[in-house]
Amino acid sequence: MIDVAPEGETLETCAGVLQEVFGYDAFRGPQAQIVSHVSEGGDALVLMPTGGGKSLCYQVPAIVRERAGQGLTVVVSPLIALMHDQVGALLEAGVAAAFLNSSLSLEDAQRVEKEMLRGEITLLYAAPERLTTPRFLALLDSLHERGKLSLFAIDEAHCVSQWGHDFRPEYRGLVVLHERFAGVPRVALTATADDLTRADIVERLQLEEARTFISSFDRPNIRYTIVEKKDGTQQLLRFIRDEHSSPQGHDAGIVYCQSRKRVEEVAGMLCEAGFNALPYHAGLDAAKRLNHQDRFLREEGLIMVATIAFGMGIDKPDVRFVAHLDMPKNIEGYYQETGRAGRDGEAANAWMVYGLQDVVNQRRMIDESPAADEFKQVLRGKLDALLTLAEASDCRRVRLLGYFGEASEPCGNCDNCIKPPELHDATEAARKVLSCIYRVQQASGTAFGSGHIMDILRGKQTDKMAQYAHDKLSTFGIGADWSETQWRALLRQLVAREAVHVDAAHFNTLHLAEGARAILKGGAQVWMKQPSEKPSRSRSRGSSRNAANDVAPDGQPLSLAQRECLDALKAWRAEVAREHNLPAFVIFHDATLRALAAQMPQSLADLDGVAGIGQKKREAYGSEVLRVVSAFV
Repeated sequence: MIDVAPEGETLETCAGVLQEVFGYDAFRGPQAQIVSHVSEGGDALVLMPTGGGKSLCYQVPAIVRERAGQGLTVVVSPLIALMHDQVGALLEAGVAAAFLNSSLSLEDAQRVEKEMLRGEITLLYAAPERLTTPRFLALLDSLHERGKLSLFAIDEAHCVSQWGHDFRPEYRGLVVLHERFAGVPRVALTATADDLTRADIVERLQLEEARTFISSFDRPNIRYTIVEKKDGTQQLLRFIRDEHSSPQGHDAGIVYCQSRKRVEEVAGMLCEAGFNALPYHAGLDAAKRLNHQDRFLREEGLIMVATIAFGMGIDKPDVRFVAHLDMPKNIEGYYQETGRAGRDGEAANAWMVYGLQDVVNQRRMIDESPAADEFKQVLRGKLDALLTLAEASDCRRVRLLGYFGEASEPCGNCDNCIKPPELHDATEAARKVLSCIYRVQQASGTAFGSGHIMDILRGKQTDKMAQYAHDKLSTFGIGADWSETQWRALLRQLVAREAVHVDAAHFNTLHLAEGARAILKGGAQVWMKQPSEKPSRSRSRGSSRNAANDVAPDGQPLSLAQRECLDALKAWRAEVAREHNLPAFVIFHDATLRALAAQMPQSLADLDGVAGIGQKKREAYGSEVLRVVSAFV
């Protein structure tokens, strides 16, 4: 354990590191409490949204404890690309950092191990698979015996839980950290975990004595929009063109699809439409995946079309939108994926289309899973929570935060708040469709799919109608006043509330489920949103192309000269990033460049206090920054 200083003194030390190394004047939210607690040797479970500054919660304590003679901090990280970028960012800030992973040659790996044993590294990043090998544990034993093993930071800790949205069995082996190095503090961090997942993290990592820090899950800069799926790809094209394109180009974004085939199709469609898009899925060879990920991190305005195989640990701050063409499995996955937008705090969009088939597909995958019934029941509950969010007519954000146990007020920045949907009582229509399903099965002795049921309700004569004499049923034509779109929307809601079951194993036929009873007997009402033919086009707090470039960090508009200065700073940053083989944001974030353009510094002293410029970066880049700015003073 580190010699415990008074709480105020520890926090002062941490704040000094924050300013000196990272160039920030103050901690955000609970960061101050976390870094003080961990720096003093306490275990912690940290839940903080993407973009909330989780990395600082272990990087600052690692530096503080190393300077106090406590030695190495080991960071458990699941992705090679994430290790590379985080280590690159730390080296840029003047922190001794390294990683051990399969991208290193044997010679380089041995060099890192020697530096580690000599105490020349402050933070070492490693994957869970490597950390639990006998060789690596022996290296840690050597450090521990000499009192030079300072801290374990377990990033993406939700991966340890079977209830999490991205379970990785190799994380289970991390219990060895507590068993083998009991005196070394541990901090586990994640952006997404409901109560069940949190409890599993605590149990699996034996963090029962750890202090839990839960930040607000709210990402107020993200606008949430969920629309009915009609023609998903065309809807996506309209969304990107309307919200994220301009004559200067288009924004960086991520489009999630369920299947590899769909990823390839959508990426091709976007390229044909004039967008810069790349596919990413597990079917691509590793080199191609890495190349596409690197391009996404380093190039501006690139759209990544991907399965959920892409995204964990992506630190790119200027992703302006995340779009879902298929519904995720649960709210945790949805929140984690949408949270990759707007990490820089600027306006961003989370946009999703979903329809009846999405519900059917997700339910089928659960039903056909080889998992135990108890596990399936949990998965169904998580899916139902997401369906409730998708069908909601009130504030999306209130629903989303409520899932994680956080109370909130209507946000004014989701589709339902911006354009509240009109509701109408659809109970009578619900009874019609439920009665139709029942009578069809009663008359024919077999079940039918949604298309045929809607044809009966709307009184549509087809060959199948004549074959089964369903035009003679009492429900034939009783819903002719409703469009197919309206009936489909109602069916989707009835499936979501488990009044109708879709049998995926038998041609997606419809059957009455337990929830139908209360509706048919008058014990439950069904309310529906009035369908809107045209999407809301309000962009008051959404994401318009390059809007952030027009204002300084204090919200004041940039002048023409300041905008030209900003463009020159970005061009200079791009050159430096290429030389260092790092994403541009690792050199300086956009917010730092906007602050420089707004302030027009003329001396090195003027760089003091500019957020994001620590001591090492001022020494490394200060003169060059002043040179670029001088042309516009």
